Amino acid sequence: MNLEPVIETRGLTKVYDTGKVQVHALRGIDLVVQRGEFVAIMGPSGSGKSTLMNILGCLDRPSSGVYILDDEDVSRLDRDRLAGVRNRRIGFVFQSYNLLPRLTATKNVMMPLLYSHHQVLSDAECQRRALAALAAVGLADRADHRPNELSGGQQQRVAIARALVTNPSIILADEPTGNLDSQSSEEILALLHQLHEQGTTIVMVTHELDVAAHAEHI
Repeated sequence: MNLEPVIETRGLTKVYDTGKVQVHALRGIDLVVQRGEFVAIMGPSGSGKSTLMNILGCLDRPSSGVYILDDEDVSRLDRDRLAGVRNRRIGFVFQSYNLLPRLTATKNVMMPLLYSHHQVLSDAECQRRALAALAAVGLADRADHRPNELSGGQQQRVAIARALVTNPSIILADEPTGNLDSQSSEEILALLHQLHEQGTTIVMVTHELDVAAHAEHI
């Protein structure tokens, strides 16, 4: 593991103004994640985990403070530039999978490549990369199946393949086992360990201590 920060926040805050009251979702978060680390962010519901994850994933901007991602200050980038950073560097895994029901596993995995503006790939190359990502998560034989033809664990594997297809340096996993039974949860956590061993930086949000215990740091 390289001891260099890939994620660094200083004094990060997020305030939501509802008109009548200000809600302080984050209050001065200082965080450093080294390249190649497996980190869990843990806390009860409503503690600001998802808000922090949205900022780390360049889906939102902080109200104040600094966010350095791969040596670039992304705190104040506009939406278009944030989208570019997100597509190149970050892979997302969500609790609810977020797969498109009418598309096959292959086409779901291809989606980030089709929305990439910094690298235009042919359909054949997008499909090749998607199939390789599905093979990496053990689903080569389910490439033509739609989400309703897959178990919850298999759907989450498709979601992980989709996160991997752009070769991101960071995987952000938001309650990745939240909708899974215990066996499927263990399989997904084993897969995250495998990705970590291959050098991927993983930041995982969870409220479950036994899930957080799989990370190097909490």
